[in-house]
Amino acid sequence: MKKSKKRKGKRKPVSLIEVCEITSMSHYIVIAETGSVINASSSGLLIEIHRKDFLTEDLKGTLNLDHLIGQEIAFFIPQMNIDLDGSIARTEHRGNGIFHIGFQFSQNIPEYWRECLIDLLPSGAHSFDNVL
Repeated sequence: MKKSKKRKGKRKPVSLIEVCEITSMSHYIVIAETGSVINASSSGLLIEIHRKDFLTEDLKGTLNLDHLIGQEIAFFIPQMNIDLDGSIARTEHRGNGIFHIGFQFSQNIPEYWRECLIDLLPSGAHSFDNVL
């Protein structure tokens, strides 16, 4: 498994926040229809994607998404009416067709803005012992 830099920010478990149209910026294709943010920090988000939500057959048929690490992506958060962009920092297959993607914010997003965004996300009632 490909190793990457560890995240810098403290994690905040969040209520499941939907993300839509996860798009590869290098290929300009939607790679997943939907996913859920399950925790967040000022450096990035942890997104859970179910196999059925991948739109390409090669992603639906694999257990390893490490080839996506470093790829620039963008997605939409409908509850906040906001588009975000950044890169995939980590991937993990959690079993039963569930994948976790570590998303790192783009460097052009100011730190104070990222911290404000995390503060606005609703806290989750549960914590995750996972992970990436």
